[in-house]
Amino acid sequence: MSNKLRVGILGATGMVGQRFISLLENHPWFEVVTVAASPRSAGKTYEEAVGDRWKMDTPMPEAVKKLVVLNVNEVEKVASTVDFVFSAVDMSKDEIKKIEEEYAKTETPVVSNNSAHRWTPDVPMVVPEINPEHFEVIKYQKERLGTKRGFVAVKPNCSIQSYAPVLTAWKEFEPVEVVATTYQAISGAGKTFKDWPEMVGNIIPFIGGEEEKSELEPLRIWGKIEDGEIKRAELPVITTQCIRVPILNGHTAAVFVKFNKKPTKEQLIEKLRAFRGVPQDLELPSAPKQFIQYLEDDNRPQVQLDVDFENGMGISVGRLREDKVYDYKFVGLSHNTVRGAAGGAVLCAELLKAKGYIEAK
Repeated sequence: MSNKLRVGILGATGMVGQRFISLLENHPWFEVVTVAASPRSAGKTYEEAVGDRWKMDTPMPEAVKKLVVLNVNEVEKVASTVDFVFSAVDMSKDEIKKIEEEYAKTETPVVSNNSAHRWTPDVPMVVPEINPEHFEVIKYQKERLGTKRGFVAVKPNCSIQSYAPVLTAWKEFEPVEVVATTYQAISGAGKTFKDWPEMVGNIIPFIGGEEEKSELEPLRIWGKIEDGEIKRAELPVITTQCIRVPILNGHTAAVFVKFNKKPTKEQLIEKLRAFRGVPQDLELPSAPKQFIQYLEDDNRPQVQLDVDFENGMGISVGRLREDKVYDYKFVGLSHNTVRGAAGGAVLCAELLKAKGYIEAK
């Protein structure tokens, strides 16, 4: 019998669910034992339910092919088989909020990729290298839910991963204004070019809800716990535009920053390269050894060359230079379905396990 924690994937047949499945293959701490999806997939094997819709570059792991898909709405049944779950369900926000709390109330921790609970005051929204202390709000959430071990924790939106860590590394220089334009891959919409042929050679200048998330979620990550809930930071003021581009994986951001304290370019690069957090100190299985790399070449970072840096868990930065209107500008790149989605959630779960929040039932 394996001593790994038993994991369930809610929404296992979708693109992020598939990414969870592929990332967790041979994971040293976690083993996928349960896959759950909509009632139309329930009762089929995972291989049958996904059919020709497997979207990963690597083959479907043998260990999950014959797992029988459970109905995600049968909460007690699914929860009884696992120690905790990852959530990537495709439902309305209200439905997601409700079902994730239902799982938590069965004393099953939920680590969610969804946005539904990102602004629930006592739900931590965490990038493990940036704000691991926000997990402390879980005790207040448990009081509200009436649970001993069940809770919901979330990771933030994929769009902010290419610049929020950078601004965190520069915190001591007090960034006060940020303008960011993100160029976002189609996998962020759960699509491939086969699903979305009209994106070939095309740009769409609107992604619903994305600009609000990109402007506000970093402020919650940089916030403080007060009176049992997370209060967001006031600064920096962030304004964004989010554009869908014909790239499969990888969100790029072009960012302008104004600081209260004017650093040198050398200081900024040094801070990026030295930036590390608790995941690096604890050597968590999915943690990148180098969280942020700075690339000196003028034509980097590039999606084709850099999106898989540190197995997709690292951030790549380049083109840092002084600006005529703002103080500095740079380009950042992150893998949107690894660091930005499933991988970021797996790293959160590893930290939650390391801190004693997730244990075997």
